[in-house]
Amino acid sequence: MWFHKFAAAFFILGLSTGRGLSQTPIDAAITACKSTGLLALQEQAKDISDLVIDMESVAISAADTKVETVPIKTVVLGEAYIARNGKTGAPDRFVCLLGEKGKVLLTFFTAK
Repeated sequence: MWFHKFAAAFFILGLSTGRGLSQTPIDAAITACKSTGLLALQEQAKDISDLVIDMESVAISAADTKVETVPIKTVVLGEAYIARNGKTGAPDRFVCLLGEKGKVLLTFFTAK
């Protein structure tokens, strides 16, 4: 019974501080990279069913640079498993560049 009260209090505290269900900038970057990466991969191979990012391998870095005139604000590096017909193989490395307002500018996958 005490656990339920603790969990409810924790949930309410999270909502009142704005941290309960909101997405952090890191979560938003990963979500954006995953969704655009999956779409890009599926354009090249229709048998790709999912993209699973290995969160243990992910490195996210704030950036203040440009590619020509396009601002780069975040660089995400890591490993991801590309699922084909529900089966995954070895992880692939990926790079994801995000610009202003979290817009994905590039996703790039390469085998190890």
